[in-house]
Amino acid sequence: MYWIAAIAAVVGVLADQASKWALLEVMHMREDPRNIRVLPIFDIVAWQNRGTSFSLFRTDADWGPYAFSIAALAIVVLLVLWLSRITSPILAAALGAVIGGALGNVLDRLRFGFVVDFLYFHVGNVGWPAFNIADSLIVVGIGVLVFDGMFLSHKTGEMGRRKQP
Repeated sequence: MYWIAAIAAVVGVLADQASKWALLEVMHMREDPRNIRVLPIFDIVAWQNRGTSFSLFRTDADWGPYAFSIAALAIVVLLVLWLSRITSPILAAALGAVIGGALGNVLDRLRFGFVVDFLYFHVGNVGWPAFNIADSLIVVGIGVLVFDGMFLSHKTGEMGRRKQP
């Protein structure tokens, strides 16, 4: 299961960092941050998230990126420990996605001092907070884990393990 999680994490980090590289370097949004309207409800933006999810706990303090990175890395360690109990490839991939997303955002914090968010959905002036590929990996991975815990684990006895007849 470790290999499945590792592959999911590496692919996730690469996709996240490649998308941010394209945004900042290819689209030149590092020098010229702007909103690019793609659809009436979707823009590509270059926003600096100096907090956690949804910009909660936002701080401009010098210690902020390090504190958030340490917290994320501690969670990654716990998820890797959780992997030792997983026997389902789907759950291993979900944990790998969460790990990859967390590591992608840690890389941003350590490189830039903030997380680069660029996907912005909205209706008029009301919108969902901008997010990135790493955030999507985390949300989808956690969604799979929650779905399994709520609807499937009662049938398997414990996360990802089938009961013996």
